[in-house]
Amino acid sequence: MLVFGHSGYPVVVFPTSGGRYYQAKDFGLVDAAYWFINSGKIKLYCIDSVDAYSWYGNHLPPHERLQNHVRYDQMISEELVPMLQQECQVAKVGMAGCSFGGYHALNFAFRHPAQVGYMFSMGAKFDISNFMGGYHDDNLYYNNPPAYMPAAQNDNFYQMGIVLGTAVDDFCKQGNIDMAEILTQKGIRHWLDIRPYGTHDWPVWRDMFPDYLGQIGS
Repeated sequence: MLVFGHSGYPVVVFPTSGGRYYQAKDFGLVDAAYWFINSGKIKLYCIDSVDAYSWYGNHLPPHERLQNHVRYDQMISEELVPMLQQECQVAKVGMAGCSFGGYHALNFAFRHPAQVGYMFSMGAKFDISNFMGGYHDDNLYYNNPPAYMPAAQNDNFYQMGIVLGTAVDDFCKQGNIDMAEILTQKGIRHWLDIRPYGTHDWPVWRDMFPDYLGQIGS
């Protein structure tokens, strides 16, 4: 994990598919948040992924891949978030990510809404039903937001700052529109931000990130 900032609201940043903890730094996402970090408004916690052993771990049996994701989820919920709550003296934390990192951010936020105050996804794909080659079990269902969210109930959903960021030529745009419709039907406040430029790539995500961080505490 890389940490940027000396004080402020904690935001966990997930990497894209199979990415590492230094990706957000290497691709300029940290630099895009420079003002918020320097002014003590936020602290970024850029974490590793286990995608190579879970969603993209085709060398492993599906049930084992899903178990690896569940362990990852538990580590964040039971170890990382409590540490950030104590370190930053906050009741809830932020989750953010680009592309598949946006899936992780949204899925964690919606699975653990009592721990998350803000969720910013950028160019995310949310439907992971086809990742396991036709295999289905409860772990797949409860980590597939378009499947479980229509029936999910939690008062914390209505207190969360949610941003679904995409772009006009992003191949994940429709998935964001679909997720926004689910949230609208449930009366959950959110911002579906469809940029009128850009594709599924870092330049538009770097533009989005500071705009979304500005929502914290506003």
